[in-house]
Amino acid sequence: MSWVSFPDGFEWGAATAAYQIEGGALEDGKGLSIWDVFCRQPGRIVTGENADVACDHYHRYRDDVALMAELGLQTYRLSLSWPRILPRGRGTPNEAGLDFYDRLIDALLERQIRPCVTLYHWDLPQSLQDLGGWALRDTAGWFAEYAKLVFERLGDRVSRWITHNEPIVTAMMGHRVGVLAPGIRDLGITARVVHHLHLSHGLAVMALRATGRGQIGITNANTSYEPADGGEESLQAAELARDFDTRLFHGPVFGRGYPASVVRYYESKNAPFPVEDGDLDVISEPTDFLGVNLYSRSRIEADPARGVGYRAAEPTLPLTDMGYKAAPHALGDFVTWVSEEYERPVIYVTENGVCDNTGPVDGVVEDTARRELLRGFLVGLARAVEIGADVRGYYVWSLLDNFEWALGTSRRFGIIYTDFETQKRIPKVSAEFYSEVIRRNAVESK
Repeated sequence: MSWVSFPDGFEWGAATAAYQIEGGALEDGKGLSIWDVFCRQPGRIVTGENADVACDHYHRYRDDVALMAELGLQTYRLSLSWPRILPRGRGTPNEAGLDFYDRLIDALLERQIRPCVTLYHWDLPQSLQDLGGWALRDTAGWFAEYAKLVFERLGDRVSRWITHNEPIVTAMMGHRVGVLAPGIRDLGITARVVHHLHLSHGLAVMALRATGRGQIGITNANTSYEPADGGEESLQAAELARDFDTRLFHGPVFGRGYPASVVRYYESKNAPFPVEDGDLDVISEPTDFLGVNLYSRSRIEADPARGVGYRAAEPTLPLTDMGYKAAPHALGDFVTWVSEEYERPVIYVTENGVCDNTGPVDGVVEDTARRELLRGFLVGLARAVEIGADVRGYYVWSLLDNFEWALGTSRRFGIIYTDFETQKRIPKVSAEFYSEVIRRNAVESK
């Protein structure tokens, strides 16, 4: 048996999102979010559910924080519900909503668990969507006002902030493909959403800098792209995939603008990015770290018949219960690539996990598939650190089985099992594994 160690001071945590766990959707003055509305549209959620209750974390947060402490978590990544704090997205804040986050953050600090707070994890106030949502440039300014409000309220206790979780998903799945809220399918709107999300990020970074305290970054959904073979066409296709995915959402933040290949494609479809003078300077306001979310890899091959010029090749690896390729090497590979691509930024792995729908038998959840794939992810991450990536921490997705967006409660990512009828929590075998990793600051490499 051998163990691969992480650097001294490396932080271990777990991540969640407000809409997926909080519940309390219509309580204490909270406004409607686009997800509250989306879930009530027939056919949008495969299970026909909504997240009005979800994990009932709004009422059970103290018990959940106690579970975090039992696991040994050193940090916890949560998101704020914008409509819980500003029911109409702007204007007068809802004190009951702010009070909830005061209590939650205080409970974390009482257990020596460092909060990492995401400002936006997909739950736009419906009132702002009614005005145009992220397709409207004004929404970027309203986001900055919301950010300023929470920086002032919580910044005495929160020192690590994330502006957006996975803006690629907000833009593409919410506005291009339309399978997530708000359920729009329009390339022109998508281009505006991409740019306004970026702009809102830069404005929020500037708002935090004005307070003189705290660190801030952005986190995105990433895939580790690999050419399907060693041929030049596949190599070029993989680079195109990185342009349309990774570089589209990282390049502007790192001062490189939008990739030329992506700009050409959108302009050819009469859907240009609405860049105004000074926007790219705002967007590239220096950040303190890059958040990396990663679950799998994709093999890429050329496809000249498609406008983007590439496609995903047939999978060659087993699939998880989510349909993702079980690729334990993907995390280390991507972290190494993104570190080299952007000149070794500070990195936090802000989401990485496994969907494993194994349920309890005699009170025990033997989610061995999750445990072993997590082990592989962490071994690869440790090796990426060894060869130079500046990774400071890791957040497993997710603390709890939760409401998995358009899939309802049919998919389980938690290291703690949630019985959605009784709200009973059961730590899984993967939780025991992760707790041991934290205790040792190392992972068994086998």
